[in-house]
Amino acid sequence: MSDHLVAIQEPNSGRRTMRPTSRGKLVGRSPKIAEVLATIDRVARSSCTVLITGESGTGKEMIVAALHDASPRSAGPLCTVNCGAIPEALLESELFGHAKGAFTGAHAARQGRVAAAEGGTLFLDEVGDLPLALQVKLLRLLQQREYSPVGDSRTLPCDIRVVAATHRDLEEEVRAGRFREDLFYRLNVIHLELPALRERSEDIELLALHFLQVASNRNGSDLAGFSDEALAMLKSYAWPGNIRELENAVERAALLAEEPHIAVENLPGRVTGTCDSTPGVRSLPDGGIDLRSAVQEYESNLIQQALARTGGNKNRAAQLLQINRTTLVEMVKRKKLQSCA
Repeated sequence: MSDHLVAIQEPNSGRRTMRPTSRGKLVGRSPKIAEVLATIDRVARSSCTVLITGESGTGKEMIVAALHDASPRSAGPLCTVNCGAIPEALLESELFGHAKGAFTGAHAARQGRVAAAEGGTLFLDEVGDLPLALQVKLLRLLQQREYSPVGDSRTLPCDIRVVAATHRDLEEEVRAGRFREDLFYRLNVIHLELPALRERSEDIELLALHFLQVASNRNGSDLAGFSDEALAMLKSYAWPGNIRELENAVERAALLAEEPHIAVENLPGRVTGTCDSTPGVRSLPDGGIDLRSAVQEYESNLIQQALARTGGNKNRAAQLLQINRTTLVEMVKRKKLQSCA
């Protein structure tokens, strides 16, 4: 191997660096990740509720899979509900199911995710987005281990473990009246806080090499690794979109690389600093300015930043911009925007 290449191989370490899960490999050797894994091992055999917090893209779903796989419920299902991605009008039915004729279009009875998770784990992703009316019903589920489908008078028991995750500060949400305090305490029995990628910089190389191996296997390429300069760029970047953004960047670079290794020019512009993601304040030119065009350009720039920061997740990007997801989708389509690459 050349002195200027970093090959696809796991760096030597006495600590565990990878843990296979049913949804991929957990990769990391930093003390913070080691602490999270140790907590998982201690609580996995119980049925206590677990709350996972951390920025978007920090790998919450993988942590849930590790917890489920290490538990006595591993033979049962792991069902995920994204509370922020399902319209409020449909969310109760998605969770608890509905009876035939419960609402317009309910031509047959349908079981919800709670029933589908019976004997296993129910993962409530972005639980901080759950409407207050549904928070009451979730509280009942946690307290009494029972629920009622929409339009059904029956009370059904359930045997599930509930794991919830959010990028929000739920204590702040409680103070603001947007999240029930009693539900917060019911969810927060065991708290796992995932560090941002910038807080575990020693894992960037390991993660990048892992994602490169995955991309190479998927695309049938024969990339040897990263140049020293490219790896230095990856390590110096702040990764606001965390692991998800790193994975997308490596996959893109793997597709574009023509050499046996990934070079700096194969990395996204936001990583190398060649993409201007900071909208500057313009001085008014002597000859005037097209105000509408300038506003549109500024607006487009902010949308691109939000998409880049969230790894292309339109739900999270819309929250950063404080607009509806449908509005964001329409704007992206109208402007024909792409994330800076």
